[in-house]
Amino acid sequence: VQLQASGGGLEQAGGSLRLSCTASRRTFSNNGVGWFRQAPGKEREFVASISWNGGYTSYASSVKGRFTVSRDNAKYTVYLHMNSLKPEDTAVYYCAAARTALAGGRVADYNYWGQGTQVTVSS
Repeated sequence: VQLQASGGGLEQAGGSLRLSCTASRRTFSNNGVGWFRQAPGKEREFVASISWNGGYTSYASSVKGRFTVSRDNAKYTVYLHMNSLKPEDTAVYYCAAARTALAGGRVADYNYWGQGTQVTVSS
């Protein structure tokens, strides 16, 4: 499975962005998908995840209430809607396909990763 993340850019604090993660294979629809981010000098951290059919979602406490993850399996695409952006949201955002239909919060839960898209939030 090849994943392509897109939609990053420069946004002001309080603004919104929508990231997309598009997969190359139909089997993507059977996998949970997660979003992670990595800021300079920091470890990659969990942001949000969604199960194979969208029935279960999970969020890091730092983004809960501001970010929403969704998916459209007909388009092999998962979205991360980011609202009320803060400067501390600045990072490279990665999407990843989980090993199972569910999606956990650990890097080890995922075996396919996209290349990342930069999100920069100015104050």
